[in-house]
Amino acid sequence: MAVFNRDSDDEVSRGARAVVVHAETHGADRRDSDARLEEARGLAIAIGIDVRAAQSFRVRDRKPATLFGSGQVDSIATLVENEGAELVIVDNALSPVQQSNLEKAAGAKVIDRTGLILEIFGERAATNEGRLQVELAHLDYQAGRLVRSWTHLERQRGGFGFLGGPGETQIEADRRMIRDRMAKIRKELDQVTRTRGLHRARRQKAPWPVIALVGYTNAGKSTLFNRMTGADVMAEDLLFATLDPTMRQIALPGLDKAILSDTVGFVSDLPTQLIAAFRATLEEVLSADLIVHVRDIAHPDSDAQRDDVLDVLSELGVAGEGALSQDGEAAEPVPMIEAWNKLDLLDADAEAHAREVTTRRNDVVILSALTGAGVEELQRAISTRLTAGASVHSLSLPVSDGAAIAWLHENGEVLSSRVKDHVMHVEARLSDSAFARFSRRE
Repeated sequence: MAVFNRDSDDEVSRGARAVVVHAETHGADRRDSDARLEEARGLAIAIGIDVRAAQSFRVRDRKPATLFGSGQVDSIATLVENEGAELVIVDNALSPVQQSNLEKAAGAKVIDRTGLILEIFGERAATNEGRLQVELAHLDYQAGRLVRSWTHLERQRGGFGFLGGPGETQIEADRRMIRDRMAKIRKELDQVTRTRGLHRARRQKAPWPVIALVGYTNAGKSTLFNRMTGADVMAEDLLFATLDPTMRQIALPGLDKAILSDTVGFVSDLPTQLIAAFRATLEEVLSADLIVHVRDIAHPDSDAQRDDVLDVLSELGVAGEGALSQDGEAAEPVPMIEAWNKLDLLDADAEAHAREVTTRRNDVVILSALTGAGVEELQRAISTRLTAGASVHSLSLPVSDGAAIAWLHENGEVLSSRVKDHVMHVEARLSDSAFARFSRRE
């Protein structure tokens, strides 16, 4: 059993007073309990919850009524009383019955890991699509539970009522109302998805490859995105600082134009409702020419975080044998590079080991998005991967098609060109993906 007490100088004092508890079951998690507690604490702090204490309990058999054993439930109640907590965050999935029974025993509101993540997403989603997707996921989650509040439907922003708010316990929505609202949201999302599909189709006709940044939450994706694009995307030391995808044009060695996409961070035990609801948001990953997997290499659970990201990508049909094309057919997995970020936090021995790995693997680049060290090397690696497998193509173009000729210079290597009868005959070396994009040009 591990316990973390709040530091006396902790600046996070706004919001509900809470304790975090985790049921540690044998072989059920890739991480130790300390790491799980710290992550759950970080998730809570990300939305301003005042975490007073965090404690793990070793659970041999999950109790259908409470998850924890009776003695452990008493310990949780004592912890709540000692810390003056208003909220118990259980870093596990709870059934409605377990949640209700724990609330009665602890004398405080209880939310589970899924509810906490949904609350964060509800507060952070900035675009209309993001808000719709989160609301749909929340309603799916709440469909089998006692609905405490419907006031979030009238709110323009903020969470979804787990943590309080006006009239929290005064209004109860029935299942029919939930179903009707879910149906309406799905229709709205279908329209958004069609619009995004049209935008994506136009980009696929455009002569630019798409690079998607993915990674565990707080791995440094947005910091790297800002470093590579000069943008000002929110990049803070918070879990889930980025929820809505952001895209910018960048230049790379040998590629004057490419599109870089910053995506939502992944997390272990990502709620299944969110995987389904955010599939449209992650379509940029599905249609990418290259994935850059940003890893916090200084994190003690970096390997476990990598596995969690790959699991989600596999479930989305991006990585592994189950990779799917946009029309649902089997496809080759999207090529991937690992960007080992936070080099500036490694000690000398850890840095030496990381650099030794790069001598054996050509798909790993070590960098610090914060200081900029290694970013140029990553850009070269991206360019090399995007132009790999280039072939020489003989092309005949109207002399007047200056845009096509400029495109070939920007996205390939023009080996020779000659004009005959108002036609320019060009020999150009292009990667397979570049040639496919050139062929789609109208």
